[in-house]
Amino acid sequence: MPDIHPSSVIDPGAELAQDVCVGPLCHVGPHVTIGAGTRLVSHVAILGPTEIGAHNRVWPQAVLGGEPQDRKYTGENSRLVIGDHNDIREGVTIHRGTDNDEGLTRVGSHNLIMGCVHVAHDCIIGDHVVIANSVGMAGHARIENCAVIAGMVGMHHFVTIGCHAYVGGMTRLVQDVPPYMIVEGNPAKVRGINSIGLGRHGFDDQTIGRLKEAYKKIFRNSTQDQAVGKAHDGLAQLEKDYGDDPTISNLVAAVRNSTTSVHGRYRESLRRDDRRKPLK
Repeated sequence: MPDIHPSSVIDPGAELAQDVCVGPLCHVGPHVTIGAGTRLVSHVAILGPTEIGAHNRVWPQAVLGGEPQDRKYTGENSRLVIGDHNDIREGVTIHRGTDNDEGLTRVGSHNLIMGCVHVAHDCIIGDHVVIANSVGMAGHARIENCAVIAGMVGMHHFVTIGCHAYVGGMTRLVQDVPPYMIVEGNPAKVRGINSIGLGRHGFDDQTIGRLKEAYKKIFRNSTQDQAVGKAHDGLAQLEKDYGDDPTISNLVAAVRNSTTSVHGRYRESLRRDDRRKPLK
C-alpha cells in the first residue's frame, strides 16, 4: 500500500498506486490519480481532476491542479495531466485547463521544472524540457520537446517555443520561438542555432549545417519583427533546396505559421474567445 506520512491528508476519492510515497503535510484532493513510484516530498498540494503518471518527484510547496487564474473560468470541468519521470521542484504551480481551449493542461515526461515556475491554464509542455527558476508561462502557451528555457523568462499567452530551442534568461517572449534556435533579449531576437543542444541530442553535422544556412537566410541581422519579410523570401528557397529534410520542413512550417499569424503567435489565431467581450 502507499507510504503516507500520518500528517498528510488524502481524500478518499484519490487513487494512489501501491508504491506511491507521500511525505509530511501533503494534501491530495478528490479526483486525483497518482502513478507508481511517484514521490511527494513534503508540503505538496494536489487538487483534482489531476492525473500524475509514474516515477515523478514533487518537491515542497508545489501546487498542482489548482483552478485557473483566469476571470473567464466559471467552474467548468477541466483537467491537469502529467506524464512520467518528471522532477517538479519547490514552489511550482500548474493549473488546470479551461473551456476556452481543450479543457486540459498537459505536462509530458522526463521534464525538469525548477523552483517557482508557473504553468498557467491550458499550457502544453512536451518531453525532455528544462524550465529554469521563476519562468512564467501565461495561459495557452506551449513548449515543444527538448526545449530549454533559462531563468526568469516571461511568456505571453499563446506563445509557442519550438522543439530544441534555447531561450536565454530574463527574455520577454511575445512571439513564437522558432525550433532549433537560440532566442534572448528584450525585445527577443534570434541569435543563432542551438548547436550545443542539437549536438547533445544526436543531430548530425549535415542537418546542423543546413540549420545554420536557414538561420542566415531568415534571421541574421534582423530583429524578430524585421525578419518577417526576410522569412518569406527565404522559406521557398529552403523548401526547394531541402524539402526532403524533416528538420528543415519543421522549421519552415513554424516560421511560416508565426509570420502569417496574429502578433507572431500562431496559436493566437486558434483562440476561441472574443477578446473584446466584457468580463462578467
